Amino acid sequence: MRRVAWVLLLAFAFAIPWEYSLDLGAPVGNVARVAGLLLVLVAIPAVLQAGRMRRPGLLQWLVLALFVWFCCSYFWTIDQAATLERLRGYFQELMIVWLVWEFVESPRDLRLLMKVFVAGCWVLALLTVADFRSEEAIAAGQFRFAAYDQDPNDVARYLSYGFPFAALLAAGERERWQKWLALGYLPAAGFAVVLTASRGGLLAASVALAGSAVLLARGRSRAILAGVLALPVAGAAVWMLVPADTLARLATIPEQLSSGDLNQRLNIWGAGWQAFTRAPVMGTGAGTFVQAAGLSSIDTAHNTALSIAVSSGLVGLTLFAAVVVCAAIVALRSRGGLRLALATALGAWLVASSIGTVEENRTTWLLLGLMAVAGRLVRENAEGLLECFPDSLAAEAELGHELAGAG
Repeated sequence: MRRVAWVLLLAFAFAIPWEYSLDLGAPVGNVARVAGLLLVLVAIPAVLQAGRMRRPGLLQWLVLALFVWFCCSYFWTIDQAATLERLRGYFQELMIVWLVWEFVESPRDLRLLMKVFVAGCWVLALLTVADFRSEEAIAAGQFRFAAYDQDPNDVARYLSYGFPFAALLAAGERERWQKWLALGYLPAAGFAVVLTASRGGLLAASVALAGSAVLLARGRSRAILAGVLALPVAGAAVWMLVPADTLARLATIPEQLSSGDLNQRLNIWGAGWQAFTRAPVMGTGAGTFVQAAGLSSIDTAHNTALSIAVSSGLVGLTLFAAVVVCAAIVALRSRGGLRLALATALGAWLVASSIGTVEENRTTWLLLGLMAVAGRLVRENAEGLLECFPDSLAAEAELGHELAGAG
């Protein structure tokens, strides 16, 4: 049963980036929801059959405490229907941290889970490019593109999270085709991020790409040279292929940061702050930010911390912050390229969370779950972790010795 659960976990991670592009309709839902429910149905008997459950770490207990607090908010919420609906979503999302913790048993498992996540991000990038080339988009003069039924801002964020893991896999991959597949994700997903015309997504992608470049270039002069030479080519390709209106929207980033209202985000944050001051400790109930702030139903907080503060109060915000800090601490226990990749992914997530509401995304909890497992494996199997994620400097030296021996 654990083997079946592990396969379903891989399928779940693969489906998360592009989940909304394949929706089977009510009451089934999208592909990631289906995979997640099947995973839970198999995971419970798998744990019971084994007669044991992996001892939870601090992060898992914090996640459980956060979910319990969300559930408690049902008793004082200003909108019970909205809170109940949000609780169902939180259960599906927060359970990811526990499932990854339980079924990732070795460094090889962690590497494979990262691979399928990057593969899922590849699918998302290809679907976004397909929208760019679709007859409907061309006929409509569209200038923001995204995978079918997905939000352009979400697409850009999800693609950004894949950059450091693709770079990490490429840096330590021995199979040539897998190395090039991982490296190929960087320009393909970068192009897709530009196509979304998401200004916040481009900022997150910039952080992710910068960290990925450092990861790939460490101790590799040829990689640095190749990267420098590739920049003009990539810039020219974007300039020739991407619609002018798309680039014009992205070009407003400096204006929005310096003197603009961040696309009306300041007004939303002001309304959110007023809602927070009315219930600062306990909040207005999970999933009720829009109602508490008096906004349109299509609006979101556009800031993760503010969203949680309004709906769950200082108690919920403290618990959520503790989860993120704990994940960062355990991730930084790792070494070399793995630590840099995790830190880069966290940096991109922090940028995304400051201008977007990302606590409701499965990708957020998958990232936190990966960080928690990496920290655990440092204690349990540090040598195996270094073997699966070799430091780029050590890997290059080892490869040089092998080539010298073969000669």
